Amino acid sequence: MMKKVECIVKPFKLDDVKNAITDLGISGMTVSEVRGFGRQKGHTELYRGAEYQVDFLPKIKIDLVVADDQVASIVEAVQKEACTGRIGDGKIFVSDVEQSIRIRTGENGPESL
Repeated sequence: MMKKVECIVKPFKLDDVKNAITDLGISGMTVSEVRGFGRQKGHTELYRGAEYQVDFLPKIKIDLVVADDQVASIVEAVQKEACTGRIGDGKIFVSDVEQSIRIRTGENGPESL
């Protein structure tokens, strides 16, 4: 079985998290710039003398599809590297992946990773 690990982290933590993941031997990941909020609820900024609310904060989303036995070490590494101890550090989601196909070769399942 395979798992999808989605990590939402602060942008300045991307390099640390990426290095920790690749040090575990993970060969592929998808990185997206996203915006969102959780308990942090955004913040207020001053622009031309007017105060306004910024609801959606910039974050980085890292998507990985890995073998079941790699999940625990990935979660531990991401948690360690992404943690600043402050609100808004992010989240990690783990879900099942039913099928994976490598387009170029037609390989499927864990061989396609």
